[in-house]
Amino acid sequence: MAWLAQGGKPQLPHPQGMPGPCRPHLCPGLPCWAPGPPRGESTLVLGRTERKRDQAKISEDSVLEATEGRFWRHKIQNFFVKPKRSTQFKNPVAFHVGGGDLARRLGNAGPKGLHRPPATGCAAGHSPQALSSVRRDTHRGPQAHKRLLPEPPLQRPRMRMCAPVGGLLAALAMLFGMAMAFAPKPRITWERREVHLEKFHEPGIFNYSVLLLSEDKTTLYVGAREAVFALSAHNISVKQHEAYWRVSEDKKAKCAEKGKSRQTECLNYIRVLQPLSARALYVCGTNAFQPACDHLNLTSFKFLGRNEDGKGRCPFDPAQSYTSVMVDGELYSGTSYNFLGSEPIISRNSSHSPLRTEYAIPWLNEPSFVFADVMRERPDGVDSGDDRVYFFFTEVSVEYEFVFKLMIPRVARVCKGDQGGLRTLQKKWTSFLKARLICSRPDSNLVFNVLQDVFVLRAQGLKEPVIYGVFTPQLNNVGLSAVCAYNLSTAEAVFSRGKYMQSTTVEQSHTKWVRYNGAVPTPRPGACINREARAANFSSSLSLPDKTLQFVKDHPLMDSSVTPIDNRPRLIRSDVNYTQIVVDRMQALDGTVYDVMFVGTDRGTLHKAVSLENEAHIIEETRLFEDPEPVQTLLLNSEQGRRFVYAGSSSGVVQAPVAFCEKHATCKDCVLARDPYCAWNQATEACVALQPTDGPSRDLIQRMSGDTSACPASPVPFLPPGSSLSCQGPGSASSPRSPWPASASGSDSSLPTALLPPLLSDQAQHVHALGTFHLFCQATGPADVHFVWEKNGRELETCVPTQTHTLLDGRTHVLSWLQDTTRESAEYRCSVLSSTGNKTSRAWVTVRRHEATHQEQWTRELAAWRAVVGEHDRMMRSWRKAWESCDKDPS
Repeated sequence: MAWLAQGGKPQLPHPQGMPGPCRPHLCPGLPCWAPGPPRGESTLVLGRTERKRDQAKISEDSVLEATEGRFWRHKIQNFFVKPKRSTQFKNPVAFHVGGGDLARRLGNAGPKGLHRPPATGCAAGHSPQALSSVRRDTHRGPQAHKRLLPEPPLQRPRMRMCAPVGGLLAALAMLFGMAMAFAPKPRITWERREVHLEKFHEPGIFNYSVLLLSEDKTTLYVGAREAVFALSAHNISVKQHEAYWRVSEDKKAKCAEKGKSRQTECLNYIRVLQPLSARALYVCGTNAFQPACDHLNLTSFKFLGRNEDGKGRCPFDPAQSYTSVMVDGELYSGTSYNFLGSEPIISRNSSHSPLRTEYAIPWLNEPSFVFADVMRERPDGVDSGDDRVYFFFTEVSVEYEFVFKLMIPRVARVCKGDQGGLRTLQKKWTSFLKARLICSRPDSNLVFNVLQDVFVLRAQGLKEPVIYGVFTPQLNNVGLSAVCAYNLSTAEAVFSRGKYMQSTTVEQSHTKWVRYNGAVPTPRPGACINREARAANFSSSLSLPDKTLQFVKDHPLMDSSVTPIDNRPRLIRSDVNYTQIVVDRMQALDGTVYDVMFVGTDRGTLHKAVSLENEAHIIEETRLFEDPEPVQTLLLNSEQGRRFVYAGSSSGVVQAPVAFCEKHATCKDCVLARDPYCAWNQATEACVALQPTDGPSRDLIQRMSGDTSACPASPVPFLPPGSSLSCQGPGSASSPRSPWPASASGSDSSLPTALLPPLLSDQAQHVHALGTFHLFCQATGPADVHFVWEKNGRELETCVPTQTHTLLDGRTHVLSWLQDTTRESAEYRCSVLSSTGNKTSRAWVTVRRHEATHQEQWTRELAAWRAVVGEHDRMMRSWRKAWESCDKDPS
């Protein structure tokens, strides 16, 4: 792989510094090096030698056009766009994918007609040893989505030649962030000490990762490491019951003999906590890599000691993915079936009809299970045939085979009435089908292909359930996350009317599965038994013909994809990784119904967001834990009048209300929050939480548009008599270098520090380059309250005017206004500091670029390409060192 940015005949640099023939016998794990393209062309050289298109049995383009595989090709190929011609960039450029066919495996990346095979005499490609790791690895280690590139063979530990390719992908991942510079940011951030949160933590107990709400919504059950707790759902700090399930010393010893950690892994992590009846819970744990299940009596809150085999119901390893749902007393689960975690399974634990998936790559290929739920038979009279159980997971693609493992988000469906086949698929699912979940931003060509969590929204007024999913891109070096929503009917249509895919052999192509256009057996393979099937004397899956069963066994993958509502994400956020989601439905005063998303992050914060017309608005961010840690699970209690969100992590469980309306001190602040839960009460002069029965009222003010014209005038004057005017900057006494004035020691701690609206986030604006704009910030607090202004994280060097005066209640009111110009879009921060606390408000000032010339646009594109060139230079040095070390090897 080489970039040539100088004149002369393009030539790939030889690892020894001079041209020469390939020497594959020296380094079989290394790719060969070939000459570049002819001079004067800017092209993309892709991979190893292949036959001409008219000689191939099935051309790659024809296959991609016949399937929805072109979706992935078009999305990924945007990373390899040919640079435009420019008078400043006349030198030929060749972009060679080092060591083989990475770019070609990514879908003919680049414009058509630019594919050129390597020069004669050198076959560039990966060794069989390197490519073998793309197949199923029965001794796999980390999860597939954490191990993007194949690992080297064990017998050649020095061969790490795929790492530079990973470096290239990391560099290309930087382009993800270019379209995300102005992703929505939280309007306000609540620190943990600023809001009232309830927390539960039992000393010595960790990993509070399973939450379950009782049917009457009064008790919260928590599954942790070696313990189950019953907490008050209205105040989780009140513990009602506890039950411990510890591992015996003998099992710990046997687990440690297998190479596992006695202190961490060889314990009992509760992974399944499902309602079995009104008086019992079904509980499963890893049990020191010997998964077991038991019944927990809710009356005595003691385990009954049944010790059922948990194989196929609960993972062996606490780090393995899992999901489960209890449907009419039968447990449906997705997990691993063996100690190594190499045999994934979706199963039903039933005394009369246990079923499981076929152990085959087309069915499940290294899945990471996320969520499962039951979709009851449609109440609108449409004959769906049966209740269906949906499973959501991410797995390694079977449709395409790249040099790295491409992850695909999936939704799979099985029928509750499935009993397996009579001869074919005995004790196996006859209704198992799976399809792709699409979550992408078409205008920016962003693809979010790793599913993190799923929530199914059911509410009054909804004709059908809405499925919300949290996604991240596979190459997520810039911290992108998205939330997509799907109608259940979209998924049902794919399974009931969509076309199937079939495995095929496409010579020298990354495409492995294509659309099946042949005849489909009757009854339809994978369909639930409905009235039409019963009329044809197919009363159960046991009576289905072998032709139908063999078809679904060989064709479990659907060709069509499940697309999101409006074909775009509901929310995209940069610089954060979303981990969990729950969604509530709230009606505003004007009658509009909003879906409010509560999304947990890997930093232990909770984002509350809502879709407003064509934009997403993050109402607030709440810091849930004292120390940053990932939110492992979220649960919503939507009981009328008492709505809470519960968040579980490694350290404990936190309970937060769905809104902090009382924290908004003024009408403008309450309205500008654009929170459907909150409205300003003019009678009480307070921001209050709305009840579902509240309707339009003269006393209540709520404008989801953020219009504050209905609010009364602010009682705080801007220029009161006796006020003082000063200029604060880096040299003032109140700068961060000297944060507290001498008089601060006597400050009244009862006077809290508070920012007053409108906050900077409400003043976000678009300006022309070098155009003048104004921002202002005001706050109240003790006598030492003062401001610090920052631009892009750096304190402003200019002096910012600040006006200060004392209110009648003893508080100090400060007002500061900034006049500035900027050439590029920037983030401005206004931080108010005092002895009683700190607050920060942020605003993005976006520079309009409608007048930008083609030259300026090309300059920005060139800067992006130069970033990749720099990464290439580093990779070339890595390749050369590896080649030299291999050449010195006497063997």
